[in-house]
Amino acid sequence: MPNRHTKARSQRGQHGGRAARREWSRRKPSETVMLYGWHTVTAALANPARHFRKLLATENALRRLADEGITLPLPAEMVRPDALAARLTSDAVHQGLLAEADPLPSPDIEELPATGIVLVLDQITDPHNVGAILRTAAAFAVAAVVTTARHSPEATGVLAKSASGALELVPIVIVQNLARGLAALKERGFLVVGLDGSAPDDLAAIKLRAPLALVLGAEGKGLRQLTGATCDRLARLNLPGAIKSLNVSNAAALALYIAARTNA
Repeated sequence: MPNRHTKARSQRGQHGGRAARREWSRRKPSETVMLYGWHTVTAALANPARHFRKLLATENALRRLADEGITLPLPAEMVRPDALAARLTSDAVHQGLLAEADPLPSPDIEELPATGIVLVLDQITDPHNVGAILRTAAAFAVAAVVTTARHSPEATGVLAKSASGALELVPIVIVQNLARGLAALKERGFLVVGLDGSAPDDLAAIKLRAPLALVLGAEGKGLRQLTGATCDRLARLNLPGAIKSLNVSNAAALALYIAARTNA
């Protein structure tokens, strides 16, 4: 991320306030989630927590589902490829599968296990980036991704496709107020580290521990001032090359690799 993410564009315990926190830890998601693409839809089909409303598939996709022994939780409606394309944007790659489903529930911060790593997204709005971050989070066994109710994309469509099935694997915690969300994590023992390109310390050089929350800011803006002030530490990603900026999803991958290497 610019300036604030390494001059790189980076960058579920019971407490007395649980009932109050629940008020700001949820938002009303879209009534219907649109899922398309082979990995996205088959991962959802394998998720017992996912409730489907409709499943559309081409003849070839239905044959492949049968060949791979994938059990369908509801009858699929066979359609022509152009019928799927007509429901999506011109650049969407549906691979013969499209599903309408209920959104997955958003757990409370108090429901997160106080172990491992969580990622916190400070107003990252691009669904491609958030989807890619979720995919990376699944690869690194991240416990959850925390994001805000406003200034963040909903878990549907492009985001779900970009996540390539990770939407079914990584819980998304939605908070109304990020600073209070970070404070709740700190209460539960999380070390909260914000990625900031202007920070004096290199993330790879500081002592990290679990549970750990890594906070990434929006591309173009980085961490907001209050977000940065609420973190326990700020750290940059040291980049040795001539280009000193990274896409936020790439910064997330690098930060998670560093944290994993330091046994956080």
